[in-house]
Amino acid sequence: MTAKGSAVAAAGAHTPHRTRRRTGPLAAVGALVLATLAACGGGTSGTTKEGFHPVKQTAGALTVWVDSSRLAAAKLYQQRHPEVKMDIVTYDGDANGSNYLRTKVSLFNRTRKGWPDVVFSSQNNETTWAVDDGFAAPLDKGLVPASTLAGWAKGANDPCTVNGTLYCLRNDLAQTVLWYDAPLMKQWGYSVPRTWEEYQALGQKVAAEHPGYLVGSAGDSFAPEIYMWASKCGANGTTGPKAVTVNTTGPGCTRMAALLDTLIQNKTMSLSSVFSSEFDKNQAGRILMMPGPSWYGGALFQGSFKTPAHRIAIAPMPRWSNESATTAGNVGGGTWLLSAHSAHLKAATAFMTWVTTSGDYQGAIAPGYPAYAPVAKAWLAKQASSGYFADDITAPLQAAADQVWTGWGYGQFSQEAVWAATVTPKLTAGKTISSLLPDWKSAIANYARADGYKVTQ
Repeated sequence: MTAKGSAVAAAGAHTPHRTRRRTGPLAAVGALVLATLAACGGGTSGTTKEGFHPVKQTAGALTVWVDSSRLAAAKLYQQRHPEVKMDIVTYDGDANGSNYLRTKVSLFNRTRKGWPDVVFSSQNNETTWAVDDGFAAPLDKGLVPASTLAGWAKGANDPCTVNGTLYCLRNDLAQTVLWYDAPLMKQWGYSVPRTWEEYQALGQKVAAEHPGYLVGSAGDSFAPEIYMWASKCGANGTTGPKAVTVNTTGPGCTRMAALLDTLIQNKTMSLSSVFSSEFDKNQAGRILMMPGPSWYGGALFQGSFKTPAHRIAIAPMPRWSNESATTAGNVGGGTWLLSAHSAHLKAATAFMTWVTTSGDYQGAIAPGYPAYAPVAKAWLAKQASSGYFADDITAPLQAAADQVWTGWGYGQFSQEAVWAATVTPKLTAGKTISSLLPDWKSAIANYARADGYKVTQ
């Protein structure tokens, strides 16, 4: 699942909860490796092959922070590796940009204790502060083999890379696709739109012929990540560690804003959150189409909406008719960070590698599309064999994984927070997205500057 999917699952979990498991001593081989790490530079002085200065390596419990959706992963690892002592802590996963992790790390940095060994975050932008704050350890300087790192999907670890060094591992992807009700589309004699122009025209036809049915939803704070990102809107062009270009009035933005305004006006585009009780009660059963991330299938249609089997299918995101290639957005996809303060680097790295690449977890029970390509195939095969979807979802999801537009950055500031504070209230009050583009631009610039960014407009 994704930042958004895990955000919902973790709602209300702002107070960390500990599950302490001590099921036996570390295996002799683990102890040997820890001793070796300590002997070859594991103290606080001297540069090591790991590319930083590890603290003295010791035995003891491996502290892992996860959100509620990743709790199953930590527990499964404990079952598979009973020799590893683990202290499993659940927290909100920084859902919706809560900044809980950064706040706690700031406290740990002041008190010089308390850092977890490994952390899952539902956000893709943690390295924008975690590297400067000395929390994230570099992973591609010897801790994780290059042969393993080569398995991640193209661009998946871009949010984890700072000045050419990798500081986290992407857990899952959240590439956007077009979900649609296949039997209903056939019953009404409609064709799945290949372009945004066809998509808008079909929305207008649905409004006239089947009022009350939906072709999408723009009611969540991540709406710009679905629509604006896929339209190549230049609202969030991160050009450096502390530099961003903001242009919400370019064609990539204005064309999508006009499309959304048209469909909002004719009521085929919902302004309710897909996670709201109102949507679940009144609109979930009236969806013809809905652009959204890869985790919509399990989290929404099969989970929240209880859409019957053999109805939901996937097509690529529409493209603009004057463009030859499809581009997708991205809504979430969490990351794993290893603490540079960890006294259990061997155990921590082993856990991080397993949780991101294991077929036992990522291929079999993970809720979201794995970022590690070899197990993504197993995950897709499981989805296809479930018998839930109306057609094979493998090809469009695999294609979309490589179609995410790279011009939308992963800044420290939250685009979702900006949209929720600036656009959503006025949109629900009757304003158009087109009229709000200048306000959105100013708000992004203000948020970015508050986080120390140089803004080019």
